[in-house]
Amino acid sequence: MAVPRTAPILVASNRGPVSYTLGEDGSLTARRGGGGLVSGLSAIGPDANAVWVCAALGEGDRAAARRAGDSHLNPGDTGGQQVRMLDIAPDVFAAAYNGIANSVLWFIHHLLYQTPVEPVFDAEFADQWAAYEAYNAAFADALAEEAVDEAAVLVQDYHLALVPAMLRERRPDLRIGHFSHTPWAPPDYYRLLPDEVAAGVLRGILGGDRAAFLTERWAGAFADCCAAVLGAEIVRDGDGDGDGDGNGDGAATAVRFEGRETRLGVHGLGADADFLRQRSRQADVDERLTSLRAQIGPGRKSIVRVDRTELSKNIVRGLLAYRRLLETHPEWRERVVHVAFAYPSRQDLAVYRDYTERVRRIAEEINAEYGTEGWTPVALHVKDDFARSLAAYRLADVALVNPIRDGMNLVAKEVPVVSERGCALVLSREAGAYAELGDDALVVNPYDVEATARALDAALRMSDGERADRTKRLAAAATALPPQAWFLAQLRAL
Repeated sequence: MAVPRTAPILVASNRGPVSYTLGEDGSLTARRGGGGLVSGLSAIGPDANAVWVCAALGEGDRAAARRAGDSHLNPGDTGGQQVRMLDIAPDVFAAAYNGIANSVLWFIHHLLYQTPVEPVFDAEFADQWAAYEAYNAAFADALAEEAVDEAAVLVQDYHLALVPAMLRERRPDLRIGHFSHTPWAPPDYYRLLPDEVAAGVLRGILGGDRAAFLTERWAGAFADCCAAVLGAEIVRDGDGDGDGDGNGDGAATAVRFEGRETRLGVHGLGADADFLRQRSRQADVDERLTSLRAQIGPGRKSIVRVDRTELSKNIVRGLLAYRRLLETHPEWRERVVHVAFAYPSRQDLAVYRDYTERVRRIAEEINAEYGTEGWTPVALHVKDDFARSLAAYRLADVALVNPIRDGMNLVAKEVPVVSERGCALVLSREAGAYAELGDDALVVNPYDVEATARALDAALRMSDGERADRTKRLAAAATALPPQAWFLAQLRAL
């Protein structure tokens, strides 16, 4: 039976707002998630008749999707949102998600390849790319079925880069936007991709009316890739004659290609201040705060980092910088603890398992080399615990956020909002958050361990007054575009 076209607003993303666990008796237990999209979609209200299209990620999700068929999930499971979950064949999903999205596109945009030995684009890659195309086509089909005439569709992230063009073919009447939550690679690096794939991803996004990014830097890199790979015309601020020849001096504002113009936008996702402040004062956070303070010890300062063991987060160099701090500034020994939350990520990929193990090994080496009976230099936590993360935000004297490359990095924005006494922020210039927070952070080159160690020392020595003043300004910048406003800004721009 055909799905009725009922949705004037649609969101598409790999991960949806709910996940399911399948019990031995066949029962399903729903667990609702959070994040910017959940908050953003709630801003338009239940009467908007919006639909969220997502993929089934595990066996519980697939069981729920099969039971729903072409209909929506039980609204009791989704907080009242209309959610269509796609039961994509497990082998197709795995090849698209792990083979292409996380092992190729993520690596390209975060500049993670060891180019003497990788990437290798062979027959296996070709099969995975075909799966990625099929995965994107499943989303395009579902969106085309759900959308009313001239509906607005917001497609999210690198998992679904081909959807805008595919959806345009199916439903030319729709208003289609794509948002990239990652950085965008510069042309020379982007062209590591096979030529037809590099062009295919760009053509996919250019199928939309609008392509949006977290910073002007990433939008500019996308435009540069369109010019280099496709020969597209770039419209820039100051291009007064409107001929799109790129002679303007300002930021890229649109890409013209094959008779269509795709506008470019920038929406720097901010922290949800109200939620963070309310949640960080609850009893479970207070309990963890007491435990962390006991672990750090009285009178000691803390350097806090909260990350997943994602290769781009640069946890290893952060630990090496801390070790260098203890080596070059022995006065900090027994006076500071590095509280490092490194929550395992993508452990189904060997390179991530190896990286997680290396993080653990370096932390153990630092503790063995410098630790004393009453002092453990690194307090490494690997079990995911949001309440404990919030507790760490509250007590941090220094926050270390040093990614190799990051689309935004919300941790850098969340810590100043939650901090109790003010927190000095050591921030990589390669994080998207640098564009908004750089003036009040201690900015580092993420590859430079020596400079990062010096920044940690400066942060620890910062006066209470300066730290508090900087934190106020950081918090104001960090909350300029909270999730609901971020989502509505994209919707209005379509």
